[in-house]
Parts: sequence; C-alpha cells; structure tokens
Amino acid sequence: MANAITETVQRFTAETLKAASKQSEGCYVVSLRLRRAIKKYIRDQEDQHMKRKVSRLSESFNAIKDVNLQLTASTARELIEDPLKYVGSSKRWKITSNYGDIGFKYRDDQTIAYVASRMPAVFSACHRILTEVKRRLPEFTPTKVLDFGAGTGSAFWALREVWPNSVKVVNLIEPSQSMQRAGQSLIKDLKNLPHIQSYGSLQALNQTFSKPDRKDARKHDLVIASYVLGEIPSFKDRITIVRQLWDLTQDVLILMEPGTPHGSDIISQVRSHILWMEKRKSRKLEKASDQTSKDLMTQKCGAHIVAPCPHDGACPLDNSGKYCHFVQRLQRTTSQLAYKQSNGIPLRGFEDEKFSYVVFRRGPRPSETWPLDGMKFDTLKEQRAKMTPEDFESDYDDQTDSEPEDNVEEKKLVKYESDIDEPYATSETDSEEETSQETTRADLGSGWGRIIFSPIKRGKRVEMDVCRATNQDGTEGRFERVIVTKSKNPTLHHQARRSLWGDLWPF
Repeated sequence: MANAITETVQRFTAETLKAASKQSEGCYVVSLRLRRAIKKYIRDQEDQHMKRKVSRLSESFNAIKDVNLQLTASTARELIEDPLKYVGSSKRWKITSNYGDIGFKYRDDQTIAYVASRMPAVFSACHRILTEVKRRLPEFTPTKVLDFGAGTGSAFWALREVWPNSVKVVNLIEPSQSMQRAGQSLIKDLKNLPHIQSYGSLQALNQTFSKPDRKDARKHDLVIASYVLGEIPSFKDRITIVRQLWDLTQDVLILMEPGTPHGSDIISQVRSHILWMEKRKSRKLEKASDQTSKDLMTQKCGAHIVAPCPHDGACPLDNSGKYCHFVQRLQRTTSQLAYKQSNGIPLRGFEDEKFSYVVFRRGPRPSETWPLDGMKFDTLKEQRAKMTPEDFESDYDDQTDSEPEDNVEEKKLVKYESDIDEPYATSETDSEEETSQETTRADLGSGWGRIIFSPIKRGKRVEMDVCRATNQDGTEGRFERVIVTKSKNPTLHHQARRSLWGDLWPF
C-alpha cells in the first residue's frame, strides 16, 4: 500500500527513524517531588498497621475484580447488537443507579494504603502515556483538564511533569472525601499550582455551568479517566460515563485501565463504541444538504486513535485469546518497599505496572506518507562492500553485544535521593533538571505499527508482534508477526534489537 505512492521524498534517516519509533521509557524513577510528598503524608498519618492496611486494600481490589467477572454478559451483548438501545432510557446519559458514578469509595485507612503502595505505580503509567501524547502531538498544550476518578491525584502529578506550565484549570471528579483530602495534602507544598476544583460527580460539575455559556465552558482540552471504569460493574453505566466524558472533551480523551484481560476488554469496548458513535454522526451529516452541516462535519465530526492503535478499525486482538496491554517498569519507592508484603521473599527493587489504554482525538486521522516511503536500505553484503577497516572493527563490537543495554533487571538499581535523611519539604526548586531533547516526531498517519509484547531476539533474527494499519487512511488493521534479519536489512535489524514492548515500528 505504501509503495503505491510515487515520487515520495525520504523523511527519515536511520537515526531519526529510531528516535521517532521510541516510545517506551525503560525503568522509570518516580519524581523526587512526589516521593517526598508521599513520605511526608505517610509520616503524618497513623501507620502502626500499615502493612495490614495495604493487604486489605489488595483484597478489596480482588473482590471488585471477582464481582465484575461474575456479571453476565447479556447487557454487553445487547448493547453491541443494538447500540441505540439505552440512549432513550439513559436520561441524556445521567446515571440513576445504586452504584453511582464510581463504585469503590475509599475509607481513610484504604486511602493511606493506596498512597503508600499504589500511587507511585499509577503515576508512572500515567506519565508514560502523557509523555507519548506530548511526543506524538507536539502542538498540543492543554490549558483546561478534567480528571475523572482523580483519586489522590496520580494523573495530576503526571500532568505537572509533562506540561509544567501550560495547565491553568483542573477539574477533579472524585466521590471519596478521603481521597480528596489526601490529594490536597500531597500538593499543599507545591508552588505555581493551576486553579483546582474538586467535585463529587459529573452531575455536580455540569451544574456549575450556567446555561448561556454551558456549551463552551464545559469543554476541556484534555479529559483523563485512569483506573476507574473497571470499578463500575454495570456495562451500561460504564458506556454512559464514557459518553459523558467524550461530550466534555474538546480535543483529547485518555482512558486507561489495569493491564488485565478484564481491563483490556473495557478499553476495547469503549474504543469500539466511541468510534462507532462518531462514524454514525459523520454519516448523518454527510446526508445533510445544506453547506453549514457539511462544514460542521469537516471541523468537529469524527475521531481517531492517537495511541496505542495505529488504525481506527476493529481491534484485531478481539476473540484471538490475546489481550492488548503494556508495561511500565518503575523503581519502588521507600514506602512501597516498607509496606508491601512478599511472603517472606525480599522485594525486588522494581516492579512492573501493566496497563491498557486508549487515547482519542477529535477529527479525522491525518493523511501522511508512510515513514519508509523513499527510504532505501542496503543488504548486509552491500554494506560490507562499502565498509572501511574501521567500520569492520565497529561491526565486530556490535556483534559481540548479545543483548541491548536495556535489560534493567541486571542493572544495579541506583539509590533514591529520598532514602537519605533530608528535609521533607516539597519545593519546586528541588526538581530534577528537565531535559528538552528535540526528537523527530512519529506522525499520526497509518504508517506506524505498534509492537505488542516483547520482541523475540534469536541471534541475527528478531521477531515482533505488531498491530498495524492495512490501508492508507487507517480504517482497517491487522495483527501480524514481523521478522527482521540482519542479512536482508541490517539497519532495521539494528533498530529491532533495541526496540521494546510498546515502541512503534515503521512501515
């Protein structure tokens, strides 16, 4: 498909192609500001039985998971077969169920345990996703943000790391008063905070907008819902909430769930529903005869996936026995090492946070040439014919490296600065220096595939499971095994050996 474009100009070199494909972060170190804030918060709380509280919180999460898995799939089946079935009965998508907007309302002891054990991992996953959004959408600088199911503020802390200066207004939806108090306590020493307002539900947020300016004032540049949809057992309520969140979205919507089969199913369901809903709206406007409706369709209708999907078609992993998820490794904080239990086995210095996610953006997918269009690669034989003696020596050194240096398990984990006795002050001046490396951007065209699962490296051969688009406009996709050998394409083989789970792959 990509070869059908004639007279294309080469857009990438081997180095810029590698930089654009890189989306993973390796082993992430939680920011110093957040580590200090967590230590100070825990120190101010009663923590005599903290390990027991962390254990009980884990049991509560498992109980919610069991309830969700035991629910019948009848409602899901009905909505898939007839997506309009519940539109009339949802009272314009306002929930009136016993379950409410969010299912799990934390008590004080559960909140303390959550901050100590779960918050750093959720923050790391949020940071990973927001960093990719910033890379893929360099022109996107959100000023007004909605965080649904904000909890103790993990997504807000990640926002501060990724867009430290652009965010001016943050609306938080969190029904748990205990979580709200913890979030406020964690950020109380931060400086230059945006305007933050907390609400107990989406209905409470909507009531703050007056009727004349309701339509524009309720829109947010960025809407985030992290680790919250899975706490709602009703599929109908879950879809209702997602439709409300999409209605509040001006530009980008991020949904993320734990990287389990259940979490991946939730993401797949809401992904299909929003794409179906926007396609239906576009078809309606296409039939309109007046020019105003057609202009409205061009400007506001449609939606496309920014990440992780490289296409807007049906998920190729549905009914395949596999599920789409990713992993972010992080170094454990001192609170996690102190309070997490490991059945007598010493805890590792790191943990892997698995997550599933989808990032929507309003409007049609941009049409871009594919990254490999116009690029020519030499075979290994052709490369060696052009090599000098110095190049042969460098090539030998590269062959002796059996694995890339991204294997974090064998690295010696550095000691946290917060492990040393230090003041508990949380100051903006103590932040690590931000590195502003300008890298070549991977556009949102259909020419970039996504590496699902870890690549398999066998000598001079690398095998990768890749989700990719099959046509130029990105309306269809498939899941395939890509095999790269050094003899046929040493340049791409070099890139493949250094690719990680979650990186992009060019076509």
